[in-house]
Formats: sequence, C-alpha cells, structure tokens
Amino acid sequence: MVLSWFKGDAKDSGEWTGFLERGVKLEGRLETTGTFRVDSQIKGTLVSGETLILGENAQMEGDIDGQFVVVAGQFEGTIRAASKVEIQPKAVVSGDIYTPCLIIEPGALFEGRCHMLSSSTHDSSRAPIAIAIRSVVARAATQQS
Repeated sequence: MVLSWFKGDAKDSGEWTGFLERGVKLEGRLETTGTFRVDSQIKGTLVSGETLILGENAQMEGDIDGQFVVVAGQFEGTIRAASKVEIQPKAVVSGDIYTPCLIIEPGALFEGRCHMLSSSTHDSSRAPIAIAIRSVVARAATQQS
C-alpha cells in the first residue's frame, strides 16, 4: 500500500494516501484524496475527496470539507461532509456540522449546530434543517461551574 503512494495509484481508490502523526503541527490548507488520517495539531482547512479521519490524538481548529469524516479527537470549527460525519466515543467536537448523515457514538461530546442536508445535492427545494445539539455531559459540566 505504501508503494502506491509513490506511484500515484491511490487516487479515488479508497486506499490510504497519507497520515500526519503526533508531534506534527500544521497551519494552513491541506487537500487530499483517498483515506487520510490526522493525529496531529492543525489550524486551518482540510479538504478531502474521500475519507478523512481525525484520530484520538488530533487537535484541530478550522474547517473540514469532505466526503466522509470521522472524528475521534478534538475539533473546533465547521465540518461539511457530502456523505456522513461520525463522532466517536472519546471525541470532543464544537461547532457547526453540515451533512445528510450524523452519527454520534455514546461518550462523545458535541456542542453546536447540525444542519441536516438533503442527500441529493440537486434537491434545492428543501432547505436544510438546523438542529442545536448540546450533550448531556457538557450541560452537567457547565451547571457545576
């Protein structure tokens, strides 16, 4: 699989195209195809043509534009996903999410607004539905303060 990165064979194939490990700090814009994993600190914009994974060690502030986005770390900003957003159990997400499908696993913290989009981008007759979401755990923490 790693050899395909150097040959350029991984475009739009769903294969891993890269990753950013712990200890890496990035500020700016990153565009990727295939499956890309981030376990680093990022401030800026990530654009993904396929699957983008923010691992448990990821700390991101900014915008994500992608197809399928998985968040297991910390994210603050705006996520736009054409297919689906999945927030895993240890994730902490704050901001706006625009997607036709949102999955929040038990244990995850999400505070923000979810804009449920039509799965058909051609259906402009339906306006997005905005849903304000604040997890019970987050509410209990603010009440104790």
